[in-house]
Amino acid sequence: MADRLAMDEVVEFTSGLIRLDTTNRGGGDCRERPAAEYAAARLAEAGLAPVLLERTPGRTNVVARVEGTDPSADALLLHGHLDVVPAEAADWSVHPFSGEVRDGVVWGRGAVDMKNMDAMILAVVRAWARAGVRPRRDIVIAFTADEEASAEDGSGFLADTHPELFEGCTEGISESGAFTFHDGLGRQIYPIAAGERGTAWLKLTARGRAGHGSKVNRENAVTRLAAAITRIGAHEWPLRLTPTVRAALTELAALYGIDTDLGDVDRLLEKLGPAAKLVEATVRNSTNPTMLDAGYKINVVPGEAVAYVDGRYLPGGEEEFRTTLDLLTGPDVDWEFHHHEVALQAPVDSVTYAGLRAAVEEFAPEGHVVPYCMSGGTDAKQFSRLGITGYGFTPLKLPEGYDYQAMFHGVDERVPVEALHFGVRVLDRFLRTA
Repeated sequence: MADRLAMDEVVEFTSGLIRLDTTNRGGGDCRERPAAEYAAARLAEAGLAPVLLERTPGRTNVVARVEGTDPSADALLLHGHLDVVPAEAADWSVHPFSGEVRDGVVWGRGAVDMKNMDAMILAVVRAWARAGVRPRRDIVIAFTADEEASAEDGSGFLADTHPELFEGCTEGISESGAFTFHDGLGRQIYPIAAGERGTAWLKLTARGRAGHGSKVNRENAVTRLAAAITRIGAHEWPLRLTPTVRAALTELAALYGIDTDLGDVDRLLEKLGPAAKLVEATVRNSTNPTMLDAGYKINVVPGEAVAYVDGRYLPGGEEEFRTTLDLLTGPDVDWEFHHHEVALQAPVDSVTYAGLRAAVEEFAPEGHVVPYCMSGGTDAKQFSRLGITGYGFTPLKLPEGYDYQAMFHGVDERVPVEALHFGVRVLDRFLRTA
């Protein structure tokens, strides 16, 4: 059992990491090294031997291994990223990098995504060191750079160039799951992630004939691009149920006493009410236009126009995604991957998933654990190159009215102290018995 000091340290470390500004603006504009050194120092104080690794100066990753008692057991990867998305201080109630602890809440960018989990990991392994506890299986800890962009300086770099550090790892856990979802009807649901949609960020390029804005131009690149973007934004992707989402719908339907009619999923989602939010984004592929770039003067028709689309595809859905994009863009618009990562799926009938469920249920017996698929992606994608199956598990017991999903990349990101304490207890329970 995690001790009292662990409860104090998880708050201290969450606040301390937030105060280290690791804003990732993309394009290499980030410096995680201060947070990496902070985390490495805390690990070293617990008797571990962390290594700091960089592909690019300042873009620092930390890896350490906790030796288990059973050398024949598969190792487990426990990972969290150190970078955060930008925050505009003028929009916040407190400074986003203050790490302020006020009224039982820790405030700041990264409080949920995901310096809270980094702090939980540090607090747990330090509690083990004080108590002389060793887990059954080796635990490899990785604090990564660059998750909020391409991961090229983070998990991608580690997986591609330092696979030996993850020797024996068959499974991993990280963000984002095991948080309290209040359904508004008195139920508390704890979704544990067992899958991720694939990342398909797209660049669309339309080419045409440049010319004077006052002349007839039937080869206008802007018009061609706009037509393609309209088709993509309006496209209704067909329903596709992966095993993880099928399991989620089945368990949720049972929880609400609803017939599991997977032949009419849209109707089933309506019956689930607020709980539908846990699955509605993962029953289809998606394409959302997000950026446009064309022209340089109002009276000049440009010869090229560019757009960007945030695309996501389900496990097993990449071929359909590609074929559909070819049809939607048409003959006058080319598309390519601006960033591309695989979709993931993890078994929900595994020993590890059962252990994750049991750990939550021990400390939240009133809760209902269900599997779910993440609509976005995590570093688990890159670590999957090493054959590591990933689960989303950042346990937090949250009060009703706290909008967990809105905290991700949102204004006034914050996490309750009690949620952090719950997370330490649950994480400790799972890791000691995994």
